[in-house]
Amino acid sequence: MKKKDIKILLVDDEPDILEIVGYNLEQAGYQVFKAENGKDAVKQAQKTKPHLIIMDVMMPEMDGMEACEKIREIPELKDTIITFLTARSEDYSQVAGFDVGADDYIAKPIKPKLLVSKVKGLLRRLKDEELENSETLTVGNLQINREEYKIIKDGITIILPRKEFELLYLLASKPGKVFTRTEILDKVWGNEVIVGGRTIDVHIRKLREKIDEDVFKTIKGVGYKIELNGD
Repeated sequence: MKKKDIKILLVDDEPDILEIVGYNLEQAGYQVFKAENGKDAVKQAQKTKPHLIIMDVMMPEMDGMEACEKIREIPELKDTIITFLTARSEDYSQVAGFDVGADDYIAKPIKPKLLVSKVKGLLRRLKDEELENSETLTVGNLQINREEYKIIKDGITIILPRKEFELLYLLASKPGKVFTRTEILDKVWGNEVIVGGRTIDVHIRKLREKIDEDVFKTIKGVGYKIELNGD
């Protein structure tokens, strides 16, 4: 997904925050929508369906906690990333935020460059649009069912650990694509615990063992390749 297609909803009752943060996000290439309180945030979220919501906690009419809870009740927004932008650093407020469905916290004040960097990290959690729209792939005698997280080979079901499945699905979803280590780490592991390139090698080896070498060669033979040397 390209930056220009990513929609961010910024919610804060301080005009300066909306202006400064909004400007920096727009300069970074994102679409930015704004709301000044939680009530308007819920309406704006329903209307624009943002990929990421950055929201203050303490606001008039409806605070961020309640707004977050209401947004999480909207089915089409279940995958929207929500992070609180707040000066409150008490542990209880963070716990309460996670309890109502928040994904993360950004403490303010925050430098613009650091904010943009943080946003990039959060957006890594977005699933690739093409992967999301395609639930089942067929490669040779393999059927890869994303919805049920299972592989069917010659009528036999093979269950893979989640990361192995995501890696196989990624490789099989991009004909002619040569993936770098960085791309694989971003798309399969995202913003989770940092892992090294060696982890990819191990998962590739396990896939070769489980779906057998011939099938794996078939996947690579029709253009599903991985470049393990360099980023």
